[in-house]
Amino acid sequence: MTEAVIQSSPKFRLLPFISARCITLITPLLLVMISIRIIMTPLFLQIEYNRPDFPVDFYGFTTQQRLQYAPFAIEYLMNGEGIDFLSNLDFPDGSAMYNVRELRHMQDVKIVTQYAYSAAVAIGFIGLFAAYFLWRGSKQQLRNALFQGSIFTLSIVAAIVLIAILNWDTFFTGFHQLFFTSGTWRFEYSDTLIRLFPEQFWFDAALVIGGLTVLGALLILTITWRWKIKHDV
Repeated sequence: MTEAVIQSSPKFRLLPFISARCITLITPLLLVMISIRIIMTPLFLQIEYNRPDFPVDFYGFTTQQRLQYAPFAIEYLMNGEGIDFLSNLDFPDGSAMYNVRELRHMQDVKIVTQYAYSAAVAIGFIGLFAAYFLWRGSKQQLRNALFQGSIFTLSIVAAIVLIAILNWDTFFTGFHQLFFTSGTWRFEYSDTLIRLFPEQFWFDAALVIGGLTVLGALLILTITWRWKIKHDV
């Protein structure tokens, strides 16, 4: 069978369409995961804890103590260690840093985190394969797919940020109910997780993730728009 016959077959013509749709759908997922990874760093903790209006810990953590203790929780989510990584941590007075319920929740969070990043890597490879296929066969379809993906991303982020700002409690509760078993993610104000990561921390994190995702989408939008102008000229 000749190459011309293969390219004219319905199955071959369907591949560019599928590849383009994959890129459009994958774009917001990858941008969000990249943004999440950016905030899961000591730099974000430094910026957040040093904000003048960040809530103080009424049980006594200073900013420096938060900066000392919080990175352990972030590191646990990103490394390959078991829960002993956190359960072996103690305060200077010898008391355990995390109680049993907190440790169980951190195990659940780590599972969700690992699945999310594994999925991001997998869809990233799918996106690269689809982009390479379109680059070789139809650069215009690749440009259109990326352009539509950026628009799709901006639409999703706008909707989520609007919901979060207008009704943060419902958004925060719904997010946890989606990923965690009921009753496993609520803690006392005196628990370490709440003292290190109060609700304001997650509100700010959500806004930063949304902002970084928007910046990524706008960058793609700008590149594809200029690409189109250059191609049309």
